[in-house]
Amino acid sequence: MTDDVDRILEQWHHERPDLDVSPMGVVGRLSRASAAVDARLARTFAEHGLDASSFDVLATLLRSGPPYRISPSVLARDAMITTSAVAQRLNKLERGGLIRRDPDPDDGRGTVIALTAAGRTAIEETLPAHLATEHAILSTLNLAERDQLSTLLQRLRDASQVPERWPTVGR
Repeated sequence: MTDDVDRILEQWHHERPDLDVSPMGVVGRLSRASAAVDARLARTFAEHGLDASSFDVLATLLRSGPPYRISPSVLARDAMITTSAVAQRLNKLERGGLIRRDPDPDDGRGTVIALTAAGRTAIEETLPAHLATEHAILSTLNLAERDQLSTLLQRLRDASQVPERWPTVGR
C-alpha cells in the first residue's frame, strides 16, 4: 500500500538520487500519525467540553490522588508543559470552575492547584471516552505490536533528547 509519503520519497529520489531520504519516510509518517491521533482525540475532548490541554491538567490533578492538589511546578513537570503554559491553562480552567488556586499550606507565598468537584466530574466523565478513543486508534495493532511500537517510540524520544548524538552531513 502506498501513501503520500511514498510519493514524496519518490520525488526526492528523482530530484536528489545522491541523498538517502529514507528518514523522511519514518519522520513524515510519524508526524502525520501524530496529527491524525491529535485530531481524533480533540473530537473526543470537544464532545465533553474540553480541549487537550484542559484534559491534560485535569487528568494530572486526578491521577495525583486525594486531595487532588499540586503545585504549579509539579503540574508543569507531570503534564510536561512550561510554567508559562500552565498559567494560561489554569486561568481558563479557573474561569470554568474546574480548578481553583489555594494558598500553599507549606509556603505562604505560593499556591497549589486544586481540582474542584466540577473539574473532577468533567475529567471522570471524559476519561472513559478518551480511553475508548485511544483503544480504537490502536485497534489495528495487536498487543505485541503495541508494546513494540511503544518501545520504539521511547527509544526515538530518548535519542531525540540528546542533540550531540545527531549526525550532520560533512562531519
